[in-house]
Amino acid sequence: MSKNKRATAILLNYGILVVLVIMIGIFALASSNFFKFSTMFTILKQVSITGIISVGMTFVMLTGGIDLSVGSIAGVSSVTAAMLMLNKVPIFLTCILVLIIAVFYGAINGFCVTRLEMPPLIATLGLQTALRGLAYIVTGGLPVFGFNKAFGNFATGTVAAIPYPVILVILIFIIAIYALEKMTIGRYLYGVGGNEEASRLSGINVTRIKLFAYAISGLLAGIAGLVLLSRTNSGQPSAGTNYEMDAITAVVLGGVSLSGGEGKLSMVIIGVLLMGILGTGMIMLNINDYVQQLVKGLVLIAAVAFSSYSKRVRSKMIAAS
Repeated sequence: MSKNKRATAILLNYGILVVLVIMIGIFALASSNFFKFSTMFTILKQVSITGIISVGMTFVMLTGGIDLSVGSIAGVSSVTAAMLMLNKVPIFLTCILVLIIAVFYGAINGFCVTRLEMPPLIATLGLQTALRGLAYIVTGGLPVFGFNKAFGNFATGTVAAIPYPVILVILIFIIAIYALEKMTIGRYLYGVGGNEEASRLSGINVTRIKLFAYAISGLLAGIAGLVLLSRTNSGQPSAGTNYEMDAITAVVLGGVSLSGGEGKLSMVIIGVLLMGILGTGMIMLNINDYVQQLVKGLVLIAAVAFSSYSKRVRSKMIAAS
């Protein structure tokens, strides 16, 4: 491989690291408070929920799908947990029940995509809207509070100054990376996304793999909802709004292809951090909320455009070699 091709390959694979370093430098110069340990831990705590959701989104996108319902699943899971604890259900049992229900929500997405052959965009958008409506119905549009305050200890607790939510998201990433890179299920997910028909002909149960991916996405969105509830100490029917867009942006920034079969979860970590730094940096600079939404939207467009561009470049490099 020539030096130019090698440099191009490195830029395509690790260009997001360059963007991350540049962004850190810009915010550090713009705000003297940015380069502080307290700010770094704040960023890590802020991205913990997006990070958890992004892992599930990666599983789904590797199969060539997408899950727009994760924000609503997180929100309704938060509300459900709050209502259960308000009715004196023990914390541990509440968490188990909520996560089982979250897996069920994910399985509904998987059923619609595989058995009903609905486009993932439409199936998950429909569930997103339905669950958001459900959250408002069961709460009457009002926040649910007054439950066991001990539940909030998770969001505020630390181990060696590292917040529990940060430790949780690190563990989830480690487990998921191991599953994708070392286990059979990982090869199946990449195979289904890369060439579904070839995977089916080779004996892989494509339906089961897709159902698994959406169920995992639902499970992790449920976990994110519990973390969110622990942080806010109230079940908000609007909780989780736009989390799906942050997760999709982070995953695409990490190099996961929208068409499936390509990308590494280890690089998604960089995408999650980039989104967290971008959001926190803009808040520290007192940038208007509407401008923040504009910037995040443009980042998503740029990420998708770069993903398509890099795929074309790789195809040309492979054809030329």
